[in-house]
Amino acid sequence: MNLFYTPDIQGKTYQLDEIESKHCVKVLRLKEEDIIHLIDGVGTLFKAKIIQAHPKRCTVECIESIKEFGKLNYELHIALAPTKNIDRTEWFLEKCTEIGIAEFTPLLCEHSERKVVKHDRLFKVITSAVKQSLKAYHPKLNEITKFKELVESDFKGDKFIAHCYPGKKKHLKEICQLNKDTLILIGPEGDFSPQEVQLAKVNNFVEISLGSSRLRTETAGVVACNIVSLSNQ
Repeated sequence: MNLFYTPDIQGKTYQLDEIESKHCVKVLRLKEEDIIHLIDGVGTLFKAKIIQAHPKRCTVECIESIKEFGKLNYELHIALAPTKNIDRTEWFLEKCTEIGIAEFTPLLCEHSERKVVKHDRLFKVITSAVKQSLKAYHPKLNEITKFKELVESDFKGDKFIAHCYPGKKKHLKEICQLNKDTLILIGPEGDFSPQEVQLAKVNNFVEISLGSSRLRTETAGVVACNIVSLSNQ
């Protein structure tokens, strides 16, 4: 299936943007009458026929649509402190998009190694993973957000914070609930500060474990995403 991301699609005919047109006509070498599929990023999958195979302005005609294609029974929001090596954060985003994530927030913490991210670059990573994994929903990418601002924001669902400090913590798989929207906080390589953990607890975040191993930030994010996904199957 050749899948194209078309967030502004409206009406029966649609013109792919220049990047998608080039990929369609020059890279994939598709031509008039060939069938492709489009996604709007909010749940609709379109079946379309190419009616003008122009390398800069490829035009298609929508012939069928499926709403809520691949819709999950939960929404997962992961807020993670971006890694010093941004490639690792991009890997995390790619894998979590493939597994199933609704929203991602780059988190600015006391021990953060990276305080700036290129939003456009991360968005492209997500879009590529959406197309590769044949998903009709494009995860929301938020701007980098301060820890305090995020934990004090309103969220209707289960709220968890994963950290490495000793103490009684249940494994995420023990308390992850079916069909429940979930927000999980993942800290930087130096972990959350004790003050941040306390602030999260005050705001009704539950402390969790992701296993006995000490995980890298990006690995912890993928593990958490996978646990929530498996718990909802």
